[in-house]
Amino acid sequence: MADDRRPRRPAMLDPRQADELPGELDPALRVEVAHVTAGALVHQGRASEDPEVVERLVALVETEGLDTVAGLWADSPARTLPGALWRLYVLREWVRRDAGTIAERYRSGFARAEVHDVLAGVVTPPGPDDVSRLVDAVLSGVYAGDLAVALERAAAFCRVLATGAAMDADVVEDSDVDEARRMTRGASGLVRTAEELEDAARLWRADDLD
Repeated sequence: MADDRRPRRPAMLDPRQADELPGELDPALRVEVAHVTAGALVHQGRASEDPEVVERLVALVETEGLDTVAGLWADSPARTLPGALWRLYVLREWVRRDAGTIAERYRSGFARAEVHDVLAGVVTPPGPDDVSRLVDAVLSGVYAGDLAVALERAAAFCRVLATGAAMDADVVEDSDVDEARRMTRGASGLVRTAEELEDAARLWRADDLD
């Protein structure tokens, strides 16, 4: 696992999209707000049986916009709660923006038997629609399940996509070397994101994901 002292955005978000996220805040305030909003969505959403609390959390996202809220998490290290939620958010946005490519790569990646050997704890890797629903629930603050399981399922999805991207790279390598390299880099980024999500799941179970 790479050193998390230098926060980075997951590889599937391109620089243009990253630049569209909310502007600069005071660094200390940005860190505080990132952790407060992430904790409010996950901890209070899971712990509270009061429907008014859930309603307020959903309203926060709807009023301020998930893009604005998630943008505050963008520079958080992977081994933090806002960093883990940021990776889920980016994955969700990627699935929405490039649904056709995602579906095709998922199908080809899932067909590879080797993929199943690395999906520890995940019997069936979730598909694109499953991931979107799962992440929607987490990011709206209404997910009542084990966050570690949600993170692991998202990681499994990334690994399937990484396999599909690597297979696509092999197909185009003879005709377009540059495109093959781009796809290979994308596959590597997906594997890295999967590892980060799996690490976050382990930290959550150890009550050490802040």
